[in-house]
Amino acid sequence: MEELAALAESAGADVRERVIQYRESAEAATLLGSGKVAELKQLCALHEADVAIFDAELSPTQQRNLEKQLEVRVIDRTQLILDIFAARARTREGQLQVELAQLNYMLPRLAGRGSAMSRLGGGIGTRGPGETQLETDRRKIARRIKIIEKNLETVRAGRTIQRRQRQGVPLATVAMAGYTNAGKSTLFNRLTGAQVVADARLFATLDPTVRHAVLPSRRKVLLSDTVGFIRRLPTTLVKAFRATLEEVVEAKLILHVVDASSPEAARQTEQVMQVLAEIDAASTPQILVLNKADRLPEKPDATAIAARLLSFAEEKTPRRAVCVSARSGEGVPELLAAIDEALPLDPVAPAKFLLAAGDGGPLHILHECAQVASVTYTERGCEVEALAPESVRRLLSQYLISS
Repeated sequence: MEELAALAESAGADVRERVIQYRESAEAATLLGSGKVAELKQLCALHEADVAIFDAELSPTQQRNLEKQLEVRVIDRTQLILDIFAARARTREGQLQVELAQLNYMLPRLAGRGSAMSRLGGGIGTRGPGETQLETDRRKIARRIKIIEKNLETVRAGRTIQRRQRQGVPLATVAMAGYTNAGKSTLFNRLTGAQVVADARLFATLDPTVRHAVLPSRRKVLLSDTVGFIRRLPTTLVKAFRATLEEVVEAKLILHVVDASSPEAARQTEQVMQVLAEIDAASTPQILVLNKADRLPEKPDATAIAARLLSFAEEKTPRRAVCVSARSGEGVPELLAAIDEALPLDPVAPAKFLLAAGDGGPLHILHECAQVASVTYTERGCEVEALAPESVRRLLSQYLISS
């Protein structure tokens, strides 16, 4: 209920009352029992409420029956999340994805005008029962869904081309995933120097952002900030955001960001694991980033916290864990070092290069793209010892004298 209230406030609602009913089984017509519906109607009148939000997913019939009895607008959890997504989507791609999810949600819930017939044309062959408004609406929505899906396939093809271009350069992609409001955007800004909106509201950022980050070995990686996950994320959203979530699927490494200070951290970790499994990203190497460690009452033990969270999620594969504070920067150097060790692409190894004394180009490349340990000028020329990625060693292979 706390999470539902946070979602409602994130959508701009002023939460006045919370009601819970415990039942062995749901009422088919209204979800709640008749007594609880009557109580809820009184509370709506008392607080002059204009909307009632249900944590469960309501069937079209239940939604109509509740609106009739409560005399206020009734929405369920899925519709609330869709409304937040619609308000936050900024890019054309994000807006298309949200619209597709909304139309798929709306299609089975069309009330229409039922038996009201549309206008009939004159002439032979036009007499008889006309098409109902409901059928017309359904056909329009189905047509719009096809158009959006076609546009999103174009977006998906464009993303595939961009991904291939990135793969042509020795840059690994590291995707950030995690529960909404875990601090992903703040950490993303800290690691890349970007200015992505970071807000305490749920789903503050939707549109994916990709930026460069430099590791201690001087390797550059592409860091991708993606949409946050949530408990019972609507399946319509998972399908609609397929193009965006492919950034997670195609990544070489996933930073699973967890709000370590949250009492629900274990459940949130479990939910993220489930969504990653749904999009076929469960086998991708992960680092568990325990964010907001500065809020913990005592010095955190990353290994112990990770073991507790993963045991709750029934996850047997051990994960490397790092405690960080995205706000203060504490633990960020350790996180960058962990990324450096975990990335399989463009591995780093010690190497020794011999350059001509006046050859500044290769020396600049080594300072820019490798971790230079020493530079010594001898009779033979300029000797450089460095921890260099494989791509740099390959590029400067003519200068390589030992590794």
